[in-house]
Amino acid sequence: MSDGPARSGPSAGIAPFAQRYRGALADANVRGGLLGFQRSWQGTRDAQMLALEAIAGRGFGALRDEFAAIKDRVLAEPARYVAQFRAHAEAAGAVVVEVGSAAEANGYIADLCRRRGITLAVKGKSMVSEEIGLNAALAAAGVEAVETDLGEWLLQLAGDRPSHLVMPAIHWRRGQVAALLSRTLGEPFDADDIPAMARSVRAALRERFLHAGLGLTGANALIAETGSVMLVTNEGNGRLTSSLPPLHVVTVGAEKIVPSLADAIRQVRLLARSATGQPISTYTTFISGPTAGHELHIVLIDNGRSALAADPALAPALRCIRCGACANVCPAYQVVGGHAFGHIYTGPIGLVTTAAHHGLAAAAGPQSLCLSCGACATVCPVAIPLPAQILEVRREAFARGRGARLRRLAWRAFASRPLVAVASRLLALAALPLRAGGFTRLPFGLARRHVSWRTPPAIPWRPARARAALRAARAPLAPTAASGRRVLLFLQCVADRLAPEVPVAAAALLRAAGAEVIVPPDQHCCGLPAFDAGDHDAARRMARATIEALDGTDDIVTAAPSCVVMMLHDYARLFAGDPAWQARALGLAGRVHDLAGYLAGPARLPAGTLAAGDRAPVTVHRFCQGSHLLHAEDRLERLIADLCGVEVVPLAEAEVCCGFGGATSLAAPELAAGVLARKLANVGASGARVLVTDNPGCVLHLRGGAHAAGLAIRTLHVAEYLAARLPAAHASASPRGAGER
Repeated sequence: MSDGPARSGPSAGIAPFAQRYRGALADANVRGGLLGFQRSWQGTRDAQMLALEAIAGRGFGALRDEFAAIKDRVLAEPARYVAQFRAHAEAAGAVVVEVGSAAEANGYIADLCRRRGITLAVKGKSMVSEEIGLNAALAAAGVEAVETDLGEWLLQLAGDRPSHLVMPAIHWRRGQVAALLSRTLGEPFDADDIPAMARSVRAALRERFLHAGLGLTGANALIAETGSVMLVTNEGNGRLTSSLPPLHVVTVGAEKIVPSLADAIRQVRLLARSATGQPISTYTTFISGPTAGHELHIVLIDNGRSALAADPALAPALRCIRCGACANVCPAYQVVGGHAFGHIYTGPIGLVTTAAHHGLAAAAGPQSLCLSCGACATVCPVAIPLPAQILEVRREAFARGRGARLRRLAWRAFASRPLVAVASRLLALAALPLRAGGFTRLPFGLARRHVSWRTPPAIPWRPARARAALRAARAPLAPTAASGRRVLLFLQCVADRLAPEVPVAAAALLRAAGAEVIVPPDQHCCGLPAFDAGDHDAARRMARATIEALDGTDDIVTAAPSCVVMMLHDYARLFAGDPAWQARALGLAGRVHDLAGYLAGPARLPAGTLAAGDRAPVTVHRFCQGSHLLHAEDRLERLIADLCGVEVVPLAEAEVCCGFGGATSLAAPELAAGVLARKLANVGASGARVLVTDNPGCVLHLRGGAHAAGLAIRTLHVAEYLAARLPAAHASASPRGAGER
């Protein structure tokens, strides 16, 4: 993947990432409007998918896997399917042209206009035309290209760019649109009278359709067996653009080919439901050759697609059907919108494809916005492994970016357990005068971006591994399937150094279930922080040390499900080029458990065992990766209700990320603060004053955010909450997280 100059024109005219990020944060319309949209979309999309499952007799997972396999079949033999499509399209009278670069595509279309004497073009919505900078190229050739999609036209008038793959002007509010149309059309508009605005736009564009010499569209699919172009739209402009002008040009990538008409219908069934929550879009148009007296030119554009297809890790991104569902569930996108969270292609898919089409430098900045929550993969209708692909692009950006050598040295230092131990002691000593209870009170002038919205935790003087309570004996409460089993307790670096009360509580619970708890002394970090940052060399170094520390046949339990995700899902990829270590990593798979899962499984205590104690209702934040990758669903709620008998109040958007995202909350603190505010608002609306979750990073993030906001909410790790209810719990764990410092 190139990190050199951008492959297409638009990159030169797009502001640097830092400027786009600041602009998005300053635009109040972005955050407020997108939050409401995401929430309404989720409900309608889910309802439509359930309806589709009833019609098809198969679940969403099976339906998308079937269609993904169809797309992969084409991607595996591109030459065959391009030749088949070309033969049928040309037999129907179309001209099919294959070009390598954006410049070639623009040159071909501009030359067509010159030879036909065309000076006016109308455009249906086409992200490929945005990708190649077609409008600017035509303008340079003396051709006015007029957008006819309502949102695209408004943005063109305003000199703005699309911020969503399907709804380009989603970042605009109706008042802005009314003001723009009033200036443009010279008549006043009521912001609440949307039909009147739509009628005026329709009238303004009608003459353009009638007088344009060129109609430009994209394509949702190309059908190999018939040579047909499929267009899926919700506005009639697509049909007008493709049929009224004497020359119709389609700009499209060959990855849009599907083998058959039946496969195209499969796409239709998934596309509208994923994009807008509709059972089907208003218009589904099939174009098989030009009408009499007209021309149809289909320009197949590479522009980095071949290089993307040659990379096994990234090739599945070419399955994309441009539905925008990944953005519709992305908590980061909700805060900053598409202009910051992308380039030409926005949302999570843009973090992958931008590097292919416009160079790695264009993709590097937005990488810092991904929280790695995994939500995008759960709704993708073609099963693109977006979280893994984003991390792969991040790895390349890390390796080639400025300051890579210094960052490598920093991660190499973090991989050293002795160095981290010394640094933790020094940091605890330096922060001692700033301690206030369980928090560190930093002056706002110092790192204000990072601490004004989230109070940092107090730095413990001693980590969990150095505490006697971690190894304190405890009589089992009742026989369980874990009775007598050896359990290796993996402490996790964050919990060990910043929240030692969590591993101490976890050990107490495991012993209460009858397990023999062993704390391997050589353990440190699973490698997740370095892996997320893109330094795979440092991540491998830490992963090897972790595998060696946990070697054997015993169960491995950790109070950090993020580490479980790393070991189960990422180690195999991390050691893909090293069969011996990959085999050792895979050997962990059947032994690693997150604490909540282990307590709900082998170490399950009888119902009501922990019923003594605080009866206050609780609510639960589900760790996002636990929901999306470990399929934990409501396990945590059921565990608390079963063991404690307390009321568990439902939390709206329980599985939506809290905004921690590891390094993201440091690299883009304003984004993390916005996502956190959404979560805390839901917690407040629940009415519960105790918030329980199961990942240490989430605990510290939520606890610090609630403290900074002055909210009367106790935030606890599930280990703390449950261990506080054990007999004589005060001897081994503190429910407030203050504990032994």
